[in-house]
Amino acid sequence: MSGVNGGNQDVDIDLGRVISAVWERKGRILGATIVAAAIALVGTSLMKPSYKGETRMLIESRSPNLAGGDAAAQANDPLLDSLNITSQAQLLQSTDLIKRVARDLNLAKLKEFDPAAQSFLPDPLVLIGLKQDPMKLDPEDRVIQEFRDKLNVYAVENSRVIAIEFSSRDPKLAAEIPNRMAEAYLKIQSGAKLDTHSETAKWLEPEIANLTQKVKEAEKKVADYRSSNGLFQTTETNSFSTQQLNDISTELARIRGERANAEARAENVRAALKAGRASDTLSDVVGSQVIQRLKEAEANLQAQISDSSTSLLEGHPRLKGLRGQLSGIRLQIESETKKILASLDNEAEMSRIRERQLMGQLNGLKADSAKAGEEEVGLRALEREATAQRQLLETYLARYREASSRLEGNSSPADARVVSKAVEPSEPYFPKIIPIVIVVSLATFIFGCLIVIVIELFSGRALRPSGVRDVEDDLILEPAASAAAAPLPVHQMQADAARFDRPEPARENPKNAAALAYARIAEQSLSEKESEEEDAVAEPDDRGFTIGSVAHYLQRHDVPVAIGISPGGDEGSTATVMLARELAERGRTVVLVDMTGSATPTELMAENPKLPGITDLLCGETAFGDAIHPDRLSDAHIIPHGASDPARAMRGADRLSMIVDALADAYDLVLIECGPAEIAGISRLTRNAMAEIILSVPGFKDEEVAELVTDFEAAGYSNLLVMAQAGDRRSPRPGKRRAA
Repeated sequence: MSGVNGGNQDVDIDLGRVISAVWERKGRILGATIVAAAIALVGTSLMKPSYKGETRMLIESRSPNLAGGDAAAQANDPLLDSLNITSQAQLLQSTDLIKRVARDLNLAKLKEFDPAAQSFLPDPLVLIGLKQDPMKLDPEDRVIQEFRDKLNVYAVENSRVIAIEFSSRDPKLAAEIPNRMAEAYLKIQSGAKLDTHSETAKWLEPEIANLTQKVKEAEKKVADYRSSNGLFQTTETNSFSTQQLNDISTELARIRGERANAEARAENVRAALKAGRASDTLSDVVGSQVIQRLKEAEANLQAQISDSSTSLLEGHPRLKGLRGQLSGIRLQIESETKKILASLDNEAEMSRIRERQLMGQLNGLKADSAKAGEEEVGLRALEREATAQRQLLETYLARYREASSRLEGNSSPADARVVSKAVEPSEPYFPKIIPIVIVVSLATFIFGCLIVIVIELFSGRALRPSGVRDVEDDLILEPAASAAAAPLPVHQMQADAARFDRPEPARENPKNAAALAYARIAEQSLSEKESEEEDAVAEPDDRGFTIGSVAHYLQRHDVPVAIGISPGGDEGSTATVMLARELAERGRTVVLVDMTGSATPTELMAENPKLPGITDLLCGETAFGDAIHPDRLSDAHIIPHGASDPARAMRGADRLSMIVDALADAYDLVLIECGPAEIAGISRLTRNAMAEIILSVPGFKDEEVAELVTDFEAAGYSNLLVMAQAGDRRSPRPGKRRAA
């Protein structure tokens, strides 16, 4: 490795050499793989198999609902949250439960659970003091420790299920132990409930007797206080004084109504008499039977007077007699009306007298009621005390009856049940012979390959100088002082093309720089390719300025815009198409803009030469997205020549810079192929300072290339890339697509 990179030369990993080295040692690698697989097979076959059984329990409240319907949760029911489930899982791993199961199954006599007592050879770790001597522990503690190593209890996520797993070399024990642990857990839980009910009943018995006596004394105090203070009850809510007060208040309201009614009627009759109104308009007068008879007599007399007046004169004694009777009857009616008025006045006076009497009684009852209210304060206090004692007694009696009814063994089930019992496993869970053998074989094979690769890398045999690719990079990069900054300053190539066979510097004639640079490339290539020395000397331009080197430079320096000039016409445009496809194969997003007059890139890349393109876009006759089309042989894109008039399109050439900037935002590289364009004609395209100019000159002579470079430099273009070869003579990579 030092020999390869001893002079700080860039190196690459030769993947072909790495693969070849692995292939050369395939026998050793496969042999080691087979040996490792055999050892793994024998080792796993000699291992004692282990079996695993699993029991699952559901934690839920199982308090019996004897009342029927949806009853509320009992006060002592567990809170079924995540903390409770975790607590129950820890309880299943408690030492007391493990001891009970170990004693029931007599596990201390099995070698699997007490290997230290059954082994005749001492443990080396114990002899050197790195491990505690297990024989110093109690046999039961050793069994518990081994039991815990084989036990796994966990809560199933997002559920109230707890799984009990146990591994053992005996499949019967692997199934029996989890089931026994579940049974022991349920017994412990049920026994704890029975103990709780029994202790509750024992505590409630004396408390109930004490409360019964307290309730009797409190109720007796209430009765004595009520009788001594005359606080008799008529209903559950009203006392005797309150009832009397209510009755008198009701009677007083009625009497006041009658008095007001009598006064109104008397006032009405008095007003009618004073105003001289007819008495028959008053309801109280009309309703009198005496008035009704007098009215009938008055009507008869008037009828007689009317009959007699037709046959008798006005002064006739009969008429006078009838009129006298009529006057007497009217006087009687008036007298009777006054009697009715006097009767109404008497009725109103009687109501006023009754009202005064009721007011007196009401005031007396109010005083009595106020006194009774003060006395009821003490009564209510005694009643509250008696009620509280009674309610507590009823609660204790209900709890005592419930606790007494659950003293039976089956009346208090545990708050859990087995939902899945462990069954005897038919296959061991460890070791899995086939998976272990496969994993060991793959690991050995991969490890062997890695060892060979590391040996090849550290020995330097899998490393090679950058070689041809470095030669290509040197053609387009700066000299060693600024190799990563910009393309090769082609003005340094001013040397004599005729002195190509002699690599010494010839700076006297600036037009011979290209030939000198070509000679240096050829000499470097000759040192790496000794078998092709004569071809390299005869055809030096085939070794430099290739499409691959230009593509590498554009990719390495992340050039956004490049302008292709093809002085030779269609052959140079074809090379530019190949450059775009090369960059697309390298993973770059590339779009080629066909600005040539012959539309050669369009014919090579587009499915149809009549597709809308750059001329249509400059004329405004097509949308921006409709002018971009995929290459038919690669992942590159193309904006074809278009079908619009080129002369008309060039009038809108000022829009080209905006189009290029928009494309540069969407693509890694915008490649503009201008064909055999003049130097003055590309000034509009080089407004972008990042643009590179690529001279595509396949088949050109060195003198011609040097002259072109000199002309472009004289016009002020220094960023020049020369692509003098249409293809790379090295073997193309698999799947590489060329221009059709």
